[in-house]
Amino acid sequence: MAFMGFRHGHILSVLKLAQQRPDTEVVATCEEHADTRNALIQGGSVTITHQDYRHMLDSVPCDVVAVGDSYGRRGAIILEALRRGIHVIADKPICTSLKELDAIRTLAREKRLCIGCQLDLRDNPKAQTMRQVIQSNRLGEVLAISFTGQHPLNYGTRPAWYFEKGMHGGTLNDIAIHGIDLIPWATGHHVRRIEAARSWNAALPEVPWFHDGSQLMCTLDNGAGVLGDVSYFAPSNFGYKLPQYWRFTVWGKRGVLEFSMTTPEVILYSADNETPETIPLAEGTPGAYFDSFLREMRGETTGLALTTDEVLRSSRTTLLIQDAADNGRTKVDITEPA
Repeated sequence: MAFMGFRHGHILSVLKLAQQRPDTEVVATCEEHADTRNALIQGGSVTITHQDYRHMLDSVPCDVVAVGDSYGRRGAIILEALRRGIHVIADKPICTSLKELDAIRTLAREKRLCIGCQLDLRDNPKAQTMRQVIQSNRLGEVLAISFTGQHPLNYGTRPAWYFEKGMHGGTLNDIAIHGIDLIPWATGHHVRRIEAARSWNAALPEVPWFHDGSQLMCTLDNGAGVLGDVSYFAPSNFGYKLPQYWRFTVWGKRGVLEFSMTTPEVILYSADNETPETIPLAEGTPGAYFDSFLREMRGETTGLALTTDEVLRSSRTTLLIQDAADNGRTKVDITEPA
């Protein structure tokens, strides 16, 4: 297993998982950006073996490339690996354009390669509890979902590439993919239509092209409505501690379910009970996205926490939402590509 790019810290989680497993070996690591490379070397967190990606692929045989470069570079990096017959796992988003995603999908299918992604909300105990309650029919038919995944922007300390033109790819594509991936997994219903989406510069005049505000409105295939806000509006001094950090509220015909990643409970307000019910949490499955990626590579098809098809579908839906926001499109019906 080789690693390409460490410009987003999320990829270090994949590195840690790979180093902990007896069935994976890290054979090479590449960082082309000099300042990032020097910081990693000085910090001692990663041993960098290469400074050129193609040279690494030419000189070191590997079955998998893990990608954590800046968002705008990921698509090309992934495509280069796929052309060489190498499986890929990446931090989200895997790319920043529909054209890149179509090329990734085509190559992965032609060469029968797997695409993994760090969509780790699925592995969280509270998210798994939400799924169990919905699929047990305690809520009844899902009518509406609201989710917020607001982040602190941390302008001045967040990596500078975020604010370079062409590198970020949009806040919806950056953040909303977690919610867009989680909802079909939990409910069994996919996004059928993008009713509207908005992305705008609300509070960062220093970088007028960066859109820190991002909201969406979608309809699921059962008619349920989805509202989402993944803006960079959280005060930096609170970090990721606000209750609006990955808060999901699900309304069903028989009750309401709610949880947040920063609160300890999943609460059910059932039509059958006059008092709120605290639902016992699932155990959670840390790192299941990585384990499932490796199992899919080996040809397994059952019991996977996340699959290549799901990664590609969630990525495509989120890119279509970003496109709707960027171009003022409304009532965009989503159909699966052939």
